[in-house]
Amino acid sequence: MPSNAKPFALSSRARRTRRQPISGLMAQAVENPDVISLAAGLVDDATLPTAEAADLLAGILGDAAAGRAALQYGTTEGLLPLREALLDHLAALDGWDLAATAFTPGDVVVGTGSQQLLFILGDLLVDPGDLVVASWPSYFVYTGTLEALGAEVRCVDMDAGGMVPEALEDLFARLDAAGDLPRVKVVYLVSYHQNPTGITLAAERRERVLEIVRRTGRDHRILVVEDAAYRELTFEGEPPPSLKTYDLQNRDVALLATFSKTFAPGVKVGYGLLPRDLVEPVVLAKGNHDFGSANLCQHLVRRALASGAYGRHVERLRRRYAEKRDAMLEALEEHLGGLGPAVHWTRPAGGLYVFLTLPEGVETHADGRLFARAVEEGVLYVPGEYCYAPDPTRDVPQNAIRLSYGVCEVARIREGVAALGRAVRHVLENP
Repeated sequence: MPSNAKPFALSSRARRTRRQPISGLMAQAVENPDVISLAAGLVDDATLPTAEAADLLAGILGDAAAGRAALQYGTTEGLLPLREALLDHLAALDGWDLAATAFTPGDVVVGTGSQQLLFILGDLLVDPGDLVVASWPSYFVYTGTLEALGAEVRCVDMDAGGMVPEALEDLFARLDAAGDLPRVKVVYLVSYHQNPTGITLAAERRERVLEIVRRTGRDHRILVVEDAAYRELTFEGEPPPSLKTYDLQNRDVALLATFSKTFAPGVKVGYGLLPRDLVEPVVLAKGNHDFGSANLCQHLVRRALASGAYGRHVERLRRRYAEKRDAMLEALEEHLGGLGPAVHWTRPAGGLYVFLTLPEGVETHADGRLFARAVEEGVLYVPGEYCYAPDPTRDVPQNAIRLSYGVCEVARIREGVAALGRAVRHVLENP
């Protein structure tokens, strides 16, 4: 920009929008391929379904009528046969008898990834100064979105069973006493294998969490946004029913899912099963975004579901990620297991993440000694502080790390954890 040029006057939302901290870590990984990145939560590159996608696309484009339909504009809410298939898919996952529910394909909206639907729902429901309730810690990309929208975030403690219902109830009581309850618009949960902890909300807590939210929203409805991005990557045990299972009249829960983690992020197809009175506002807002997500990608996903290619691919992913998860847990035990009870980590039954906690005083932030030493040893991680929303009532822990086993091969995972173990031991031995 010329030195005498005046800057553009950005909107208040633009001024609230900040660069996601993960961006710098991803750039470091690209710039230095010798460093083992246990940071980025990307999917396993070797398992991307190139052959399956080629066959499916050949079937679409090799048929003149099907090819023209896929290459033409679609509808804003998404391809109807795909939305029908998505509702059937959700019903199969949860064992719903659709005839006994209020759900219809008209309640399903296809998004350009589930992130678009997260943004739109926040944009529709949250004014600057409104409150959104999330877990502590939580998915930091979404809490960054909320910050851009001007929302204030209040957080609820988690344990090994996910969000603690009593802590949620206590938060609502404190907000009520302060007169702030009318400002609460959304409760957000990653309900399976949460990013960043890998923890799943326990089956026995799900209906209780929803009941607390319903009871609290006595004067206005509070939307529960259930982010189920990792649900189908369960590779140990049976996943519990979705929160949406306790909302069969379709009033209080927006269930969001995506094919980015379970098929291919490049297709950018996500979807939501939404309360009916939110469908039209979401579709109108989405029309201002893109007039509808990429039609060819929707046709591709529809054929993947119908042909069984999607189901077979998910089974391969589960086996692959189980092997990687096991390698990471074994390496953590080998290289960090003897450091005492203050060093501990989660043991996910699915998804892509392990959350590591170190002793108080061991700072894991990107400007600290441990991070610098880890880079010297040849490994990158996500500082845990990124994973805590900007809740003004809380102090952010400085001694946590998010690790991802999604990208690296098994041998590199073991090498990366060994390097991290050396860095941690160095910092502990040289306070």
